[in-house]
Amino acid sequence: MVTLNLHLYETHLDEQSKPISRYPIPCKKDLPFDIVELMEEIEKKRGFLPNIFKVLSYRPLEFRAFFGYYNVIFNKETGQLSKADKELIVLVTSLANRCPYSVVVHSAQYRVYSKNPVLSDQVCVNWRKSDLPAREKAMLEFALAISRADDITDAHFKKLEVHGFSREDAWDIATISAFYAMFNCLANFVSLVPNNEFYLMGRTNNVKDIRSESAAPKV
Repeated sequence: MVTLNLHLYETHLDEQSKPISRYPIPCKKDLPFDIVELMEEIEKKRGFLPNIFKVLSYRPLEFRAFFGYYNVIFNKETGQLSKADKELIVLVTSLANRCPYSVVVHSAQYRVYSKNPVLSDQVCVNWRKSDLPAREKAMLEFALAISRADDITDAHFKKLEVHGFSREDAWDIATISAFYAMFNCLANFVSLVPNNEFYLMGRTNNVKDIRSESAAPKV
């Protein structure tokens, strides 16, 4: 059962002083029940509600479509991409797209899934000079080609195949890259600000471990 608290979706007082978006955040009482239910589920599991949920609730139809597609590509059980792989794709393509929100959020989630905060920091500085294995670097080269809308040729697929990626894996890499290229533009457009909690996630034990969550959205 969901209990409606009739207030704006805010987290901590220090975040209330700075707008998290250039668009207004709806009051919970004005939101559709299914959106409130999902938001409260996420907030309960994580200990806080990522700001993307608050901002996208401004347009409920787009909220549903966004998280529906996110779930399809991120929580699928097939394919060779791990959770860490997917977060790494988002992190590096978002760095190239200069999206602060996605870089902060997905570097945090990569720290959690990789269990390697040092490597995550290396990737944020220069992933090509990081300690990432050759497999991951080949995956990222392909992801960036998709994100930049490069002309994709058979050579791109052959480079992936050398590292064990199938054509289906290439599709998975492409959908994540393309989806987040769109999201990066949207996040930059609305001036989406990341929650403070993400900065410490994967570095300390103070934030709930997202690896124990169900297949709910974690954007």
